[in-house]
This record gives sequence, structure tokens and C-alpha cells, in this order.
Amino acid sequence: MTDLIEKPEKPLDDDCCGGGSCCPCVWDHFYEQMSIYRKQQREIAAQAEANNSDPNN
Repeated sequence: MTDLIEKPEKPLDDDCCGGGSCCPCVWDHFYEQMSIYRKQQREIAAQAEANNSDPNN
């Protein structure tokens, strides 16, 4: 697994211009980071579950 990231902070209301022409938009970056964060959290949970069900623990 790659380095763990902290949960991304939602952009502030004035961080986005609302014009739709920025590429990438601050929201694009936020959603990308949230996707990575959620995937890591699922992997951590699955690993913890596997460790809890391991009879050798």
C-alpha cells in the first residue's frame, strides 16, 4: 500500500469560482483525493477484518 493520506478537507465556498472553466477544478482534486482516501480506508478495514479472523492471532 502507498503512504496513507489524511481525509481531504472539502473546498471552501469561495475556493471555487463556479465558472466551470477551471481545469482541474478544486472539486476535481477533492473528489480524486476522496476516492484515494476511501479506497485506503476499505483496504485498512479489510486487512483488520482478515487479521481478526486469523486463528493464529
